[in-house]
Amino acid sequence: MALETKSVAFRVSGRVQGVSFRAWTEAEARRLGLSGWVRNRDDGDVEGVAAGPTGAVDHLLARLHEGPRRARVTEVEAGPTDAPAGNGFEIRA
Repeated sequence: MALETKSVAFRVSGRVQGVSFRAWTEAEARRLGLSGWVRNRDDGDVEGVAAGPTGAVDHLLARLHEGPRRARVTEVEAGPTDAPAGNGFEIRA
C-alpha cells in the first residue's frame, strides 16, 4: 500500500518577518521529511509550499500556527497545489 501524500501552498500572516520564521519553517519541514520552499512576501507575510506524507504536511501546518518563539501568527491559509519539483526544503529569496 502506497503512503498517502499531499502538497499544500501556505501563507502565514502576523509578525512573521524578522523573527527567523523562514529558518524555523525550513528546519521543521526537513525534520518532517518534506520537500518544498518558504519565502518572505513584500506585504509582510510568509508563503511557501510543502509536500510529503499527509500526516507530516498536516503536522507542519499545525506548527505554522505557533511559529518560532518571537513570532506572533494571526492567520494561516493553506490549500492544495502541485507538488514542488525536486527533493528537499529550501528558503527562497
